[in-house]
Amino acid sequence: MNPKDYKIAKRLKTKLSETVQLMELKVFGSRAKGTQDEYSDMDVFVKVAYLDDKLKEEIFDIVWEVGFENFMVVSPLICTQEEIENTPLRSAPIIKNVLEEGISI
Repeated sequence: MNPKDYKIAKRLKTKLSETVQLMELKVFGSRAKGTQDEYSDMDVFVKVAYLDDKLKEEIFDIVWEVGFENFMVVSPLICTQEEIENTPLRSAPIIKNVLEEGISI
């Protein structure tokens, strides 16, 4: 991950931590691998302790704001620990990818 992307992800983590009980933030996909181009989005995995519709909307607003400030589309994958452990999501290829290749912020 390049330093600019890391700075953006760090800013996102700070902003999210002010609003939600953030358990984990990881960047995955092309920006984590360093294979992005100028149009690539930043894929982020956001794990929170609790999630409802209102909180999810707040997370999307923060993600959009940080992306907008940095002229970048940020695409969040938002999950709870319970969803990862106790739903079919635990077997999803994208979750395996995040856990294996994601860069913790």
